[in-house]
Amino acid sequence: MADFNRRDWLKSSGLIGAATLLSGWSTPEVLTQEIKSPKKKNSLVRLNSNENPYGPSEKVRKAMKNAFDDACRYPYSYQNELLELLAKKEGVSKDHIIITGGSTEGLNITGAAFGLYGGEIIAARPTFLSMMDYAVLYGATINWVDVDKNKGLDLDEMKKRISAQTRLIFLCNPNNPTSTLLPANDLRAFCHDVSERVTVFSDEAYYDFIEDKNYPSMIEFVKEGKNVIVSRTFSKVYGLAGLRIGYLIARPDIITKLNDHVAAFTNVLAIKAAIEALGDNEFYNHAVSKNREGRQMIYKTLDELGLEYVKSNTNFVFFKSGRHINELHKSFMERGVQIGRPFPPFYDWCRISTGTTEEVAFFCEQLKAVLG
Repeated sequence: MADFNRRDWLKSSGLIGAATLLSGWSTPEVLTQEIKSPKKKNSLVRLNSNENPYGPSEKVRKAMKNAFDDACRYPYSYQNELLELLAKKEGVSKDHIIITGGSTEGLNITGAAFGLYGGEIIAARPTFLSMMDYAVLYGATINWVDVDKNKGLDLDEMKKRISAQTRLIFLCNPNNPTSTLLPANDLRAFCHDVSERVTVFSDEAYYDFIEDKNYPSMIEFVKEGKNVIVSRTFSKVYGLAGLRIGYLIARPDIITKLNDHVAAFTNVLAIKAAIEALGDNEFYNHAVSKNREGRQMIYKTLDELGLEYVKSNTNFVFFKSGRHINELHKSFMERGVQIGRPFPPFYDWCRISTGTTEEVAFFCEQLKAVLG
């Protein structure tokens, strides 16, 4: 079966008119269609986009309200405080960081910078597609490496694929949609070796959900001056997906190169929200705890149904439904639940986000009804 991209998915599902299209090549996974749900009238249980439904925190909401007087201003002069906080948090200087409109903007500008004039990017399949979708517009070619039998990134094969045309290797770790986490020692060895030849991009959008608190961030290689770029976001654990704010960490000369491709900026309210979110440890811990609870609820239901799944290090679970995702999507939409889109070649697998406790419980009920 031919590969199914996001636009194909929307067309086949009859939802293209309901999607909020940022561009023809980077359709968001959040669809705006509202249908009647058995759980809540005229609403949809949205478990398709790996959002944190508990955010923003009350402290962040208050900070945003207090920032409205500055909403008439451009954001440039408001970034310095956030840059200082991020530099302190990550243990680097401010010139190692770019604040972006969500991590997607960081992925896009990297795709532009490294894909320009035909550069090759090596990436897993399936993985998060924004960088590669954008890079192709700038002439890049993508060298796809299928995930291994355990749904993990195949580092050995990626390494073998490096050629004179390769400019960047994209690692989404933990990976979206498979939720797999690379073994720490394997990841370190790979980045140490490969970054001598090409740039390694480590997308750490889900880093905060990793259960092993000693698991390394590849920021350690940025500090050593390696050819490594790391992306982080406020969309996940901090619950700020709708505000669009994230950041990249890299060597200053790489940051300068990436800055040349910045096409969009975040906003004053998002900056103020991010500043407050960094200090709100109570909400951070609550979000991590509720996510863990949601995952366990999903695991329990999948175990009861005898369905295969991947133990997750994210705020979603990837499981084998045994049904084509288009069929499954239709069944769940009829029951008021929105699930993840297709992720070729795993058409009989499904990605489900951890919503609120009530949303996850409702999903589990519907899963038993559909597949039980």
